[in-house]
Amino acid sequence: MPVLETPIAGLLIFEPSVFADERGYFFESYNQRAWEAAGVTNVFVQDNQARSTQGVLRGLHYQTGDMAQAKLVRVTEGEVLDVVVDLRQNSKTYGHWYSIRLSAENKRQLLVPRGFAHGYLVLSPTAEFCYKCDNFYAKDKEGGLRFDDPTLVIDWQFDLTQVLVSEKDMDLPYFGKHKPV
Repeated sequence: MPVLETPIAGLLIFEPSVFADERGYFFESYNQRAWEAAGVTNVFVQDNQARSTQGVLRGLHYQTGDMAQAKLVRVTEGEVLDVVVDLRQNSKTYGHWYSIRLSAENKRQLLVPRGFAHGYLVLSPTAEFCYKCDNFYAKDKEGGLRFDDPTLVIDWQFDLTQVLVSEKDMDLPYFGKHKPV
């Protein structure tokens, strides 16, 4: 499975080999040997899935301390703009963000290491977003950043006056006032 590096260390894009014919297609969405060959040794313990409509923005979320999570994210229906922010204080790219379009069509997957805030915006009429986590959810360890933080200036490629954001996500702090990862 081809692995593409991003400008942010540890943030990897996986492009599966898709085998298609008149019946449809087949691909491996996860293969532990392939991931280990790429240097990824995370053991995933939880799978999550969300369905949302166009303009729904979820995030930017993370977990702290011993409950931090790495995520392997993908889209099985529709298209999203997936966004991550590097919160690793010793990283050369601390405070930098990266975005990628993930879709059912391109079948790309993004490995989001521990120490990143993560969110996505639905670009298609609907989208199904699936992700594996290498640690369990812990409400008391959750943190997040405002999606419209003026310091980060994330380009969501969408009119932000038209997004649907939860009340909880609207109450998240701006960068610099967030919980340490």
